This record gives sequence, structure tokens and C-alpha cells, in this order.
Amino acid sequence: MRSMNVAERRARLALRHRLSPRLRTDDVADIARSMVVLHATDPATVFLSVAARSVGAVPGAVEKALYDDRTLLRMLAMRRTMFVAPVELVPVLQSSTADGLAAKQRATYSRMIERGGDVPDVPAFFAEAEEAAHRALLARGEATGAQLSTDVPLLRTKVDPAPGKSYSRPTSVTTWILVTLGCEGRIVRGRPNGSWTSSQYRWSPVEAWLPGGIEDVPADEARAELVRRWLRAFGPAPASDLKWWTGWNAGDVKKALALLDVTEVDLGGATGLVLSEDLEPTPAPEPWAALLPALDPTPMGWQERGWFLGGHGPALFDRNGNIGPSVWWDGRIVGGWAQRKDGEIVFRLLEDAGAEAEAAVEREAARMAAWYGDVRAIPRFRTPLERELTS
Repeated sequence: MRSMNVAERRARLALRHRLSPRLRTDDVADIARSMVVLHATDPATVFLSVAARSVGAVPGAVEKALYDDRTLLRMLAMRRTMFVAPVELVPVLQSSTADGLAAKQRATYSRMIERGGDVPDVPAFFAEAEEAAHRALLARGEATGAQLSTDVPLLRTKVDPAPGKSYSRPTSVTTWILVTLGCEGRIVRGRPNGSWTSSQYRWSPVEAWLPGGIEDVPADEARAELVRRWLRAFGPAPASDLKWWTGWNAGDVKKALALLDVTEVDLGGATGLVLSEDLEPTPAPEPWAALLPALDPTPMGWQERGWFLGGHGPALFDRNGNIGPSVWWDGRIVGGWAQRKDGEIVFRLLEDAGAEAEAAVEREAARMAAWYGDVRAIPRFRTPLERELTS
């Protein structure tokens, strides 16, 4: 069995994730392709992940790719997580993941309406509200949820989400309907109302990004293609990492792998998978430093992170498994960083990485401070070290 040790995995990470300075690029869509998708639960993550992998791409370049060139699209996909994806990958994500998610969202919201709403026929109500909201959005071309609820009275229907609970407050179904339409691939989240750190999006018909709508891809084929891209970016890795990242059941993961030519490799006692065409040794790049944002797709690409995280998890992760801003040196996490209220970028190394590493991290911190400019962005999920650095 071919062996791929930690050093080789770290070298592949540096090159394929464009963290080695010689692989950085200002092509925003290509950065997203390198990572399969970019995490977007926290809107700032998308921009900061690009900043870490680019030479001079400013926030406006990311906005241009998202909202003008529309080579990227924001959508819910794996593990019901928000991602920004290259538009050519959207049909794969829709068929492999989002279609199933849409069914689950519809069922969840329907149960909540049944429990806490005065709606005699929930399936008919849900379908009518969806169609009316879609028609209203097509008429406007772009709209906020509030604007659509003005146009569509059904969206203003109130539901008590937790009947009998003192904390429960009646809420309209607007967001539930729009989220479901988004999961179905009929509408998309467009430009936010505020800056690039805002999550108050305006909605648009999917045709604004994909003129013919989302191409239909057989589900098995779509899952295999998504696995192929993940293995190219994150392999070698155990099948358990793939199952966690996709959020699929074991059967779907096994079926997808069966459609691909993969090889088992030794990861130092554990068995990993890699594309059979991708077994050539990877030469180690020059040592590199990077400041990756909270929820960056690199540390969130694997479930088992010991080979690059070491013992730093308690300081850098919150209780729900979300990673905060992390400092990297030559393929491993060595500390954390934060932006203070005055804009200063501060970091702390959690191990002695050496003088060369500290100097390189200092340079990256200065680069990130200039990149932020006047913008202040507090991570959506705060971690112990990030809180401590900003206190």
C-alpha cells in the first residue's frame, strides 16, 4: 500500500489550497474551485478566504465575481451549510445535496406550521405561498424578504414556532418559504443590503445567474463528481472525513466512491483514499505562513484534524465545532489571530514555531490589516482565543 505521511499531506494542502505564495492568484472563481466551495455561513469568511489565497484581490474583486460577473453563487448545500460555489458546480450541488435538503426543509417548516399556525391544508398553503413568492420575485427582478412579503399576503401568515413555550413569539413564514425556494434552486441570495460583512441579502431568480436554470444531473453522477473534486482538493483522507464533509449517509458515500477509480493509501496507521490518477509524490513547497479566517474551508475540510491542528483545538474552536481565525505555518496550525476594534491585527502563537515563522506571520498580519482597511468584522462564531485577543 502506498504511504502518504503527514509531511506529504501538508505539502498537498499548501499547493492545492493555494496557501503557498507561489500558488496564490487573483482569480476569485479559481480560488473557489481550488477549495471545491468556500464556506459562507459567516459572510466575511468568503472574502477573507480569498484574501489569504490571493496576491492583490480586494473585496471589490470578490463582489464583482459574485454579483457582476456572477461566476460564483451562494447556496445552502452540505450539512445545511451556506457555501459560495463556482456556477458550473451548482448543478452537481443541487442534485447531490440541495434537492434532498429542500425536501427536509419543506417537511420541517410544514410541521411547524401545522403545530403553530391556523392553516387547514398545509401542503396546499406551502405550495401556493411558494408560487406566489416566486411570481412576485420574477416581477421585481430582485427583492428583499420584506418587499416580497408586502407583495404576497400569504408570506405574512403568522406561526407560533414553539406553542406553549414562554420564549416563543409568532413569526411570519416569509423566511421559511424563501429558504425552501432557495434549496429547490429556484431563487438565490444576491447582493447584501450592507457591506461585504452583511448577511441581509436580496433575493433574485436563479436565472439571473444561470439563464437556463439549473441543469438536471442524475443524483448518482452528481455525488460521484462532488467526491472526485473533494478528493482532488482534500485527499488523501479517510472515508469518514468524506462522509462528514458531505453530510451524506454511508450508503450514498459508498455508491459515489464505487463510480470512481480510487486507491487506498496508508496514512500512518489509518487508511485513506485518493484518486488513482493522483498518486504522484508532492514536493514540499517553501515554508509559508497564512492567516485563515473563522470557518475557512481548509480546516473545515476534514473531520479528523490532528495532523495539522495538534493540541490547539480547545483555544481555536467553539463548543459547536466551528473554528475561529487560525495562524498557519508550513502546513500546520500554530496559533490564532483576531482583528481589534481599532483595526489592529493581533495574533498569538501557541507553540514555538521559530523566528522565521514569527516574522512571516507578522508580514501576513500587516497584509491583512491593509486588506481590511476601515472594515471591522467580528466572527459570527466566537472562540476562546479570539475573544481573549480582542478583550
